[in-house]
Amino acid sequence: MMRKKALFIIAFNDFRDEEYFIPKEILEQAGIEVKTASTQKGTASGKLGGKTEVDLVLDEVEVGDYEAIIFVGGPGVYNYLEDPAFHKIAQEGYLCEKIIGAICIAPVILAKAGILKGKKATVWNSPDYKESIKELEKGGAEFVEKEVVVDGNIITACGPEAAKEFGEEILKKLRV
Repeated sequence: MMRKKALFIIAFNDFRDEEYFIPKEILEQAGIEVKTASTQKGTASGKLGGKTEVDLVLDEVEVGDYEAIIFVGGPGVYNYLEDPAFHKIAQEGYLCEKIIGAICIAPVILAKAGILKGKKATVWNSPDYKESIKELEKGGAEFVEKEVVVDGNIITACGPEAAKEFGEEILKKLRV
């Protein structure tokens, strides 16, 4: 049997460490093959100092090679919320009925890619920052105040504290 594969998409600088390393470890321990993509190859750096090697740049991504595509949050992702390359991968994954995950601020990428219409989703927000919720709603999503929200093949999570549950939900979907 072919091993299932998951693709993590991260900002090259300042991705959120826990949102990448925790779900990645959960998937790898279950035998899922994990690849990492970003805007450039080399060693990417997390906000908290974690380092990881980037396997491929975004335009090398073949969505059909993966069962799950996961967008990781962190401050570096703010630079990519409007990025057509990120949107294209999300749209293609959605159309191919892949599992699409996004954590922290990354669900905004899904909203801007137009794949959250009529879906329940969550996103990072704080009492003084509600912009992310507005972006989800603008994209047609129904915001749900929960750590992790699963709607069909789309799994969204609100931040680093939800990383473990997020990884476990992705794994559950991959095992179906």
